[in-house]
Formats: sequence, C-alpha cells, structure tokens
Amino acid sequence: MPPCRQRTLRVHTSSERWTTIQHSVSWNSFVGFLSVFGLLIGSVAPPSAAAQEKEQAQAVAQDQTQSQAPPEPQTRPHPVQQTIVVVGTFEPIPLEQADRPVDVIDVRKLGLVSNSLVDFLRLDPSIDLGERGPDGTQADISIRGGTFEQTLVLLNGFRMNNAQTGHHDMDLPVPVDALSNVEILRGSGSTIYGSDAIDGVVNFITQAPEATEVKARTAVGNFGINQQSASITTVFENLTEQMAFSRDFSTGFMTDRDYRNLEFFSNTHFTSRFGPTDVVLATNDRPFGANQFYGPYDSWERTRTWFASLRQSLGTKTEASFAFRKHTDEFVLFRDDPQFYANHHWLHSYQAALRRREKLSENARLFYGVEGFQDSIVSNNLGDHTRGRVAAYVDFDERAWRRLSFSIGVREEIYRSVRGEFVPAMDAGYWINTHLKLRGGVSRSFRVPSMTDLYYSDPTTIGSSSLIPETAWSAEGGLDWNAGAKVSGEVTVFNRWDHNLIDYVLNSSAIWQAANIPPLRFFGVETALKTKIKATQDLEIRFTAIQGFRNQLGNIQTRYTFNYPVDSGVVSWQGSLPHGFLARSRLGILYRYNRDPYALWDLYFARGGGRIHPFLQLTNVTNTSYQEIIGVQMPGRTIVGGVEFILYTKKN
Repeated sequence: MPPCRQRTLRVHTSSERWTTIQHSVSWNSFVGFLSVFGLLIGSVAPPSAAAQEKEQAQAVAQDQTQSQAPPEPQTRPHPVQQTIVVVGTFEPIPLEQADRPVDVIDVRKLGLVSNSLVDFLRLDPSIDLGERGPDGTQADISIRGGTFEQTLVLLNGFRMNNAQTGHHDMDLPVPVDALSNVEILRGSGSTIYGSDAIDGVVNFITQAPEATEVKARTAVGNFGINQQSASITTVFENLTEQMAFSRDFSTGFMTDRDYRNLEFFSNTHFTSRFGPTDVVLATNDRPFGANQFYGPYDSWERTRTWFASLRQSLGTKTEASFAFRKHTDEFVLFRDDPQFYANHHWLHSYQAALRRREKLSENARLFYGVEGFQDSIVSNNLGDHTRGRVAAYVDFDERAWRRLSFSIGVREEIYRSVRGEFVPAMDAGYWINTHLKLRGGVSRSFRVPSMTDLYYSDPTTIGSSSLIPETAWSAEGGLDWNAGAKVSGEVTVFNRWDHNLIDYVLNSSAIWQAANIPPLRFFGVETALKTKIKATQDLEIRFTAIQGFRNQLGNIQTRYTFNYPVDSGVVSWQGSLPHGFLARSRLGILYRYNRDPYALWDLYFARGGGRIHPFLQLTNVTNTSYQEIIGVQMPGRTIVGGVEFILYTKKN
C-alpha cells in the first residue's frame, strides 16, 4: 500500500503534472446532511448573554454546594489527583470516576523531557507503535493486539483517521508545544465515536493558554538532526490565542531514510453571547525517504495535511461542531527513477455533529446527538470515490449513592446509504470501599473498510470492493486500587471477539488479497502500579500480556493480524532534582508474536527555572538493533541536545 514518498530537499515535479486533475466530487449526500444539521442548529435559540450568565452561575453555585456537602466516609474514594478526562465519556469527569481504563498524560509537565508525540504513547505498554521512522515520521498505532486500522485517533475530539489508509492516522499537524494532554482509552469506543474505535481511542488535546508567553527552542543531534520550534500565546479578557511552529529535520541514520516534518498550528478560543467558541487551523508537510518501508525498494514519500475545526457551544446544553481535513499523499517506488511507478492521492474529509445533554435528576444525565461524515478521494491508483455516513446516538448515565455508576448507550451508524451498524455499550463501576473500585463493561464496535482495502492494486497487493465492515464484541473487568496520594494500582482483564476482520491474505498466486477473514479472539491482562518515591518523583510500572487465538484461520497466512506484542512492559520514572534539574527515564521491553524480544531505554535531562532551559535527550541508549515493522530497520543510539528560551512571559 505504498503512499507517496520523495527526497527531503529535492523538488519533485510529478505533483505539478497532476494539478490539472479536476476534483469532481459528489456533494449531494453531504449537502443534504448539512441542510438537516442547519435546521437542527436553527431550532436551538441562543440565550441572551444575561440569561446564559445566570444559568452558568446557577450551575456553578450548585456544583459548589454539592462539593461542600460531606460525602459518606465509607464510600468516598481517595483521588490521586484532580485529573479531568474527556475521552470515553460524553462530558468531562474526574479520572477516578471513569468506568473505563483511561490514561491521562500531562504533556506540559513533560515538554522539556520529551521530543515528539510518540514519546508520550510509549508510556503505555498496551499501545503498539509500528514506526517506520523516528519521531513518528510514519507510525502505525494499535491497542490491545488489534491492527493499525482499529484504533481511532482524535484531535480535541475530532476524528483524524485517514480514509485512504490507517498508515496516515498519525499525520497530526500539532507541535508538542501546542499540546496540553494525551488521553488514551483502552478498549472499544464505537458507541461514542463510531467507526475505527474497536481496540481503543487516543485523543490529543490542546487547551486555551493561561498566560501570555513567547518561547523558542532549537536542538541538534547525530544523524544530521536539526530542530526548531516556537510558540506564542496571548490571553485577553474573553479571547485567547495560541500559535505554534515546529521543524524537525534529519539526513537519516541510513541511506534514503532522511525526513523533514514542518508544522504550523493555531488555536483561538473566545466567548460570545452564544457561549465558548474554539477555532483550530493547522497544517503539516512531511517528506521522507522510505527505504524498505513497503519492500526492498529505495522509495520516497511526501504527505501533507490541512485541518480546520470549529466548536461552538449554544448555551450550556447544546454544542455544534464542524471540521475539514485535507490530506495528500505522493509516493514513488524508486527515488532515483520516479517515472517508473508513482501513486498520487488527494483526500478530503468532512465531519459535523450536534450534541445535547439533559440533566434528568441530581445524579442522572442523558446525552444524545447526530453526526455526519463524508470522505472523497481522487487517486491515480484507487480511483475517484465519495462516501458518507450518518449516525445518531443516545446515552444514559447514572451516578447513584456516591458508590455506584453506570451508563447505557446505543448508536446507529448508516454506511453506504443502506447498511447500518448498531453498536450498544454498557459500563459500570462500584466502590467497594474507600480504596477499591470494581469496573466493567460490554460493548460492540465496528470499522468500515479503508479506500486502500477496497480499491488498491499493484503487482503484489490487491483490494476488494466486496468487503463488508468488520465488527467486534468486547468485554472487560477491572479493579482500581487507591491507597491515597502516593500509591495506586489497577488491573484489567479483557476479551475481544473479532468478526469479518479485514486483512490481506496470501492467495495461491502469491498475491496479497484484501478479505474478511474468519473470527478471531484476543484475551489480555493489563496491570499498573504508580507511586511517588518523593514529593517530586514519580515511578510507574506497567505490564500488558495478550494472547490471540487463531484456530479458525487454519493455514491462512495474513499480513497484519498476528504481529501484536504478546508481552510488553514499561518502567518509567520522572522527577525534579536539586538546582532546578529535571529528568525522565523510560525502559520498555517488548516481545512480539513469533519474534525475538528486545528492550529500549530512553533518558531525558533538562534544567527548568529562569528563561533559559538547556536539555539533553538520549533514545535507545543501549544501541539496540530492532524492527517494529518486519524489514524496516530503526535507528540506533540517538543523542539530541538543545536549549529552550522564554523570550517573554506575563501571568494573566
């Protein structure tokens, strides 16, 4: 499934020859949805500013009253910290109230001791990163042993999954400086998010800044690494703005493995008589050498992304949102002979939603809404196609007696105008005492085939237009242990039954053919222990074990399904040291199905405080030779050093 790749510093003119292609896209289905969407928005009369302020003040006062009421001592949990999560739930809730296994990574705390988005994902052993290049140049992401197409990637709750192929799901136009949190939901999420959320959801979150600040950063390293980034944040009474830029360049650790990642990002937040408004504009440009990525070829690829989103509150109960994403992909099989074989893909994706929440009682909430999606592609390999989906959902959430919580939700999503996917889910949690909480859930999930699954063709790989959506039933149970602010732990057991899973099967002609394969089952256990060694030092030990059962596959040879980590463990430590120094260590050990295990150790050092922050990053300290994708070698020991400058800051 080669996407398009090219030299980092070389001007490739083949894309210019394609600028005459006219994008003839059918808009009827999407325009029809927008018409209904507009009527729904029009039926919600925006409250006056005075009425809205009064309603918000009453809500705040009510929350304060509830927080002042003493909870029952025998049922009150001891929160590790007041961390708020938004992934896997229809409204923000404290992490300890979540009935699903969710991880929250505070990016702002780790900014000086991290280098890229994938650094944060490597802290969770249930996530398998299939990188074809360093720093997320191209990375497949999967959770709990699933395929890279079965994990949903979000940016501020907006879908970023690529309808062309899941290989581009991590083409996120977001510099690290723009992020505030990364939230990871392990397990099914289709009832909330729809297609692709079979094995989990990763939500990259940006937030309105709290201070006016200007900062810049630069770094150099071996393999010709050269990095620059800058961010500007401004805070006014009813308006905040954040702009960020980053450039990451390398000449490569081996021939034809150079890369350049250029990103621009803007996030505007303001409040009007309608309510809070968030506007995001972002873009990236990512050319890179693709040696061995899709076979023994010195290939080259270039991907570009443009993203725009709008989220508008309409009072305190209703929210409307819209997003547009354009993605282009240019691939040449032989870098020095681009005319021999090349693919060009232009993808346009739209999404819109109208959501509403109702407070039924003191402890009960009802959430419901409608969503619409459209993807259109123009490609010299896949052809020209347009498809749309519409969905409606409803979810009931109850928090009873300060001990029991549960939610029941259903979603109906219509695909290809006639085929619908009904995805129910039920989750519950129960506090046994002040330290122990039981949780569990059962849910159904699904994924529609990608454009590559349906239409791709080359001499060794062919898609199938007859594919049907893959589905899965998941069940999980867990125990959370909270011994106070210093020690906590968790264990989760899960089962997933996959049906009509989409993979590539080797046929009698030695061609990889896309197909819905026989049912599979995956069973796994996730454990975690978190402790504070000192007030400023945190230690976390995590382990995930997964077993796949392929009895019904027989002698069928598949390309992606059985490349999952059987055992994966991570030991991470971070802390503040004397004289303003910061440090972080991550040791990961991974044993992949039918392959040799390997370990990776990363170290990060920095000095905080003041306006000048030097830092040093060492990844793969032991110079381990390893491959996350079979046949694609990853770099050895990498050393990057640099400095961050705080040019201006003002607390607001």
